[in-house]
Amino acid sequence: MPSRRSQASARESSTSKSSGDPGALTTTQIRDLARRHGVRPSKSLGQNFVIDQNTVRRIVRLAQVGPTDEVVEVGAGFGSLTLALAGVARSVKAIEFDHRLVTALQETAGDLPNVKVVSADALDVDYRNLLDGRPHRFISNLPYNIATPLIAQLLEDVGEFIDFVVLVQREVGERLTASVGSKAYGAVSVLVAYHCAAEILGKVPPTVFWPPPKVESILVRLSRIPPRVKTPSKELMTVVRAAFSQRRKTLRNALSSVLAIDVQKVERVLEQAGIPPSARAEELGVEDFDRLARSLALP
Repeated sequence: MPSRRSQASARESSTSKSSGDPGALTTTQIRDLARRHGVRPSKSLGQNFVIDQNTVRRIVRLAQVGPTDEVVEVGAGFGSLTLALAGVARSVKAIEFDHRLVTALQETAGDLPNVKVVSADALDVDYRNLLDGRPHRFISNLPYNIATPLIAQLLEDVGEFIDFVVLVQREVGERLTASVGSKAYGAVSVLVAYHCAAEILGKVPPTVFWPPPKVESILVRLSRIPPRVKTPSKELMTVVRAAFSQRRKTLRNALSSVLAIDVQKVERVLEQAGIPPSARAEELGVEDFDRLARSLALP
């Protein structure tokens, strides 16, 4: 039988949905849930919970969630963002790895008809099966320790995600949205540029989290776009990762070393691609890497 608290949460969310004002847990409610379920934030799991209602509502507002949207949330935690999303979205699939938090999440959001709680490691989820071939949006306060590998995995493997609105550490967000030549530009920046148009939606201070992280966070949107180049993503990224694996070296030396290709051949490949041998990885955009990958594939 549902607890009184979960029944109350469902009623509150239903009220919020009808009024158009998404619900969210208060700081007091979150700390009470943590106490009763024996939850202490885990550094190893990258857990920093948003405890500010205004921030949760801001995420939903900036993500422009609508009544036809089907949403996946990773790192759902106690369910504050889950409730806010459920208040406006058609459905929410809330994924949580920590079994203690899964129990708390079931209490706060499990009774809502448009919420499905998924107890799993986000990196191991069968998203194709979970999404059932339908377009979904990915909106999450991502655990810091899985943010980059998870986004990279989903960009390459799960085309059903039409966009991503993620709250991440500022350093991670800057890498995701970095432009060619900038200090933050790296392999994941190229991967994002291949699949998406990227933008920073705003900064989020440490004070809205429990525990407060030592760094600032930012909210980022990645919106799917048709590929601008012909090389398949995985083939292109093999070259990109090789180029960035030794980013202090010139492309001639980095590619020769990592791909075990004769230096003279690398020079010919770079010439065919119209790229100076002395160039470095951070100077190349998606189109440059496309030409480089196609030149490498030539006999």
